[in-house]
Amino acid sequence: MQYHPQPAPGPARPWAFPAPERGSLPNGLTVLRCHRPGQQVVAVEVFIDAPLDAEPEGFDGVATIMSRALSEGTDKHTAEEFAAELERCGATLDTHADHPGVRVSLEVPASRLAKALSLVAEALRAPAFPDGEIERLVRNRLDEIPHEQANPARRAAKQLSKELFPATARMSRPRQGTEETVERIDSAAVRAFFDAHIRPSAATAVVVGDLTGIDLDTLLADTLGDWSGEPAVRRTAPPITADDTGRVVIVDRPGAVQTQLLIGRIGADRHDSVWPAQTLGTYCLGGTLTSRLDRVLREEKGYTYGVRAFAQVLRSSAPDSESGATGASMIAISGSVDTESTEPALKDLWTVLRTLAAEGLTDEERETAVQNLVGVAPLKFETAASVASTLADQVEQHLPDDYQAQLYARLAETGTVEATAAVVNAFPEDRLVTILVGDAARIAEPVRTLGIGEVSVVSG
Repeated sequence: MQYHPQPAPGPARPWAFPAPERGSLPNGLTVLRCHRPGQQVVAVEVFIDAPLDAEPEGFDGVATIMSRALSEGTDKHTAEEFAAELERCGATLDTHADHPGVRVSLEVPASRLAKALSLVAEALRAPAFPDGEIERLVRNRLDEIPHEQANPARRAAKQLSKELFPATARMSRPRQGTEETVERIDSAAVRAFFDAHIRPSAATAVVVGDLTGIDLDTLLADTLGDWSGEPAVRRTAPPITADDTGRVVIVDRPGAVQTQLLIGRIGADRHDSVWPAQTLGTYCLGGTLTSRLDRVLREEKGYTYGVRAFAQVLRSSAPDSESGATGASMIAISGSVDTESTEPALKDLWTVLRTLAAEGLTDEERETAVQNLVGVAPLKFETAASVASTLADQVEQHLPDDYQAQLYARLAETGTVEATAAVVNAFPEDRLVTILVGDAARIAEPVRTLGIGEVSVVSG
């Protein structure tokens, strides 16, 4: 049998994260645009500096209801008409509120960008907030809360935030509010939050896609340019404080056949010079199926389908902020195991951390992580939406426009020793808050024998 010769790889093509052009409109709206030839689905991200810290006391969740209500009727269209207009454009519109602020995300064919952008501008300029729609959104949110409580991963995340942050801090409480606070929200509360915080001078619009033949300047002026409002007031973000004293909190779920694990603490955000090394080291620890945690807990021991280590930015401030460094990320390890494996899985997990601290990462682990993180970047950012989302993340975290491109360069330059030091400092074995959602009667005593912190039990 004659075989054809194996194809030889072609030369690697240089790639860099797309660089946006920055500008502004007369109404104070900042604009970032990025022409991506061939991307016929245009993505638009509008970030508004309306953080959860700005919610009135006792009205946690009003930012979420307000963001959801932006597309539920305007001065020109009812909720049904607005949805129909979006559908005619072939567009999708998503809104949500988080600690840094409110995001409005649009995807639409380039040929219908003008119409879709006019609808977004309409929603931001003159939402109706009708009583009936607000009441419906409140009921929907109240219906979601029991489901979130029943979800072990969501319940663990809620408990970890409560444990880490002081009760007075907004970060200690559910992002979308509790039953008690959501029940208080009405159209007047939604309108008040909108009027106080949603304005063009506090917003940045990111537009990414194939802009060939589109007069974007005129289009923006005719749509988002008509949005008006008072100048944004300089906001001082409160400092982030957290208690990461090593301890274990079991959220009791009698009869549970699995235990959800969430082990975390607060660490540096992307402004810190350690971020690239921490990213690399964390990936080696638990970023993929071949990382250390999975090799031990999944492949060798069969305790779990997968365990992941990650860092998620909670909030960042500009580095020259008068209030000092107020940014932080959640550094965590997450996964689930069967109930009987809870104690041995935690024991082996801590052994992985101790071995990492004692022996460090290998050059092979570091090389694999660099290839996976840097090498797949061109695939990760194939779509306009992925580029727009990342640029909007940079905006809300007060990062320079070339941050992502510089990050890949830093990752490639980071050595094994540097990555080891960063991940060991990120996950000190005696400064981790461990949340376990499972059957306390079966797991509490075995976990106490591990000596990884005082064990307490709360109701599920």
